[in-house]
Amino acid sequence: MLGKWNRSVILTYLGLACAVAGIFLAVAGYKVSYAFICLMLAGIFDLFDGPVARKVKRNEEEKKFGVEIDSVVDAVSFIALPIAIFTASGLNAIPFVILYIVYAISGAARLAYFNAVDADTEGPVRYYTGLPVTYSALIFPLFYLLSLILDPNIFTVIYAIVIAAVAVLQVVKVKIVKPKGIAYVIFGVLAIVLITVFIIFL
Repeated sequence: MLGKWNRSVILTYLGLACAVAGIFLAVAGYKVSYAFICLMLAGIFDLFDGPVARKVKRNEEEKKFGVEIDSVVDAVSFIALPIAIFTASGLNAIPFVILYIVYAISGAARLAYFNAVDADTEGPVRYYTGLPVTYSALIFPLFYLLSLILDPNIFTVIYAIVIAAVAVLQVVKVKIVKPKGIAYVIFGVLAIVLITVFIIFL
């Protein structure tokens, strides 16, 4: 069979499964909160798939495959799924289509840059260049909570600004410290708290 199917990529595939489930839930018209939960679960799997993979003994081919499959899955999880969620949330006017195209292009460029430059450097990656697309798994659900307290029209404007800001940050040459140690715990706990809030209030 083509591809790799060992423990080093299991979390990556689980993240992809969550993303596909989230896209289905959004497109099929289920509660958009369910799709957001899938997005956050995909983010959790992506957060830990790297550390898990590095603990598995891999040859060079498996390492290269890991980098490539991670980016492919990220494109589905953190580009395609958010756009499906935005559309299901009612942000489906023509101007939003243009915004989604910009967001998709910036995200794809960010992923390609990482593979071509950041991941190709000697030694472990200490900094990311540009905002990693994975951060959308927390940013978009967090700002969506504003829909609980804001007028729908005001929320729509603010959320559009957030999407545009994320798109810009993904391609701006800024250094983002790669999470390590306690940061994994913080991000994991924040994701669990957000998932709980979505289950209870949305």
